[in-house]
Amino acid sequence: MKDGIQTTVISDSTAGAMMRQGKVQAVVVGADRVAANGDVANKIGTYSVAALARENNIPFYVAAPWSTIDMETPSGDKIPIEQRSSREVTHVGDKQIAPDGVRVENPAFDVTPARYVTAIITERGIAKAPYEDSLKTLAQSALGV
Repeated sequence: MKDGIQTTVISDSTAGAMMRQGKVQAVVVGADRVAANGDVANKIGTYSVAALARENNIPFYVAAPWSTIDMETPSGDKIPIEQRSSREVTHVGDKQIAPDGVRVENPAFDVTPARYVTAIITERGIAKAPYEDSLKTLAQSALGV
């Protein structure tokens, strides 16, 4: 808003409906790690938003510092995903909202396949598919190669 960009806050579960109604022109997310093939690990829920954007023909951009690009990791399948405490899901504050002993999956991140990513924007430049080539070019340009 400070930069004059029209801003609307929505809940996570509203994203698909807003996209379908034409109320979203582009999606920009960050990244915790980007594999050499352009697969992107980010906060849980990013993959769902990317899939919804693809379904609705909305460009999906990743804006991240070069330090998140991991040219040694070939694909997102090789990125370990942290599991967070089950208490984050079974409790609200001190109040338990799920039965004792319930099984909980609480991943902190998910991986968005490169095929859903329109471009990866870094301070070294913009990478586009095929990411193996464009990310490698950006890496080499920084080395003066």
